[in-house]
Amino acid sequence: MTLQAQEAPVDDHQVPVFGRVLLKLSGEALMGDRDYGLDPRTIDALADELVEIHGLGLELAVVVGAGNIYRGMAAAAEGMDRATADYAGMLATVLNSLVVQDALERRGAQTRVLSALAVSEVAEPYIRRRAIRHLEKRRIVIFAGGTGNPFLTTDTAAALRALEIGAEAILMAKNAVDGVYSGDPRSDPDARLLPTLTHREAIERGLRVMDTEALSLSRDNGLPIYVFELADRSIRRVVLGERVGTIISTPGATR
Repeated sequence: MTLQAQEAPVDDHQVPVFGRVLLKLSGEALMGDRDYGLDPRTIDALADELVEIHGLGLELAVVVGAGNIYRGMAAAAEGMDRATADYAGMLATVLNSLVVQDALERRGAQTRVLSALAVSEVAEPYIRRRAIRHLEKRRIVIFAGGTGNPFLTTDTAAALRALEIGAEAILMAKNAVDGVYSGDPRSDPDARLLPTLTHREAIERGLRVMDTEALSLSRDNGLPIYVFELADRSIRRVVLGERVGTIISTPGATR
């Protein structure tokens, strides 16, 4: 489903159920209906919604993938050196982050891009305390460059950064996927949406919600993950406490 930019009334009496979250966006979520690249209308609609929910008092950090531009794993499968391919993918996340930053700032938001790779002309270096301070100053923080290390994906970067900044949850906005299913709904007619799931179940059943490393980090630190489709106002609905998609958590876990 393609996001559409729209003017929506803001109810100032609505209060987010989170104080600080990390939003993980796949690179594909920025494509809209395109086969690759960036769709300006989708990005504009996304920026509208992020500025709106940030205005409700939420502290917001974002990690953007690069699947719309470059996939290290796919390039490695074609014979490219895996480490080199992953670095190229990390650079692609910087490009996506700058595009999202520009869209947010055109709407009056204060933002900072913090990169795990050194690109000082366009982004600050990632420093944990600096990131937290930006959030406290009501800036939207965009983490670029993955973890800065090859062989790790932006899913792992999202889990790591969420834990480092003390986020209360990871919000995983997927492209054309409205949650976690018991099987692949494209090939399994009996596949059903799972409204709740534990981290261990997601790992053991190989449901491919996130990388195993990211799920393990989240499980070990009691970090819940909300998986839902990036559709009109879906991020706002999750932030305000509505049950959307799938919640992955470990009962009794505390951080």
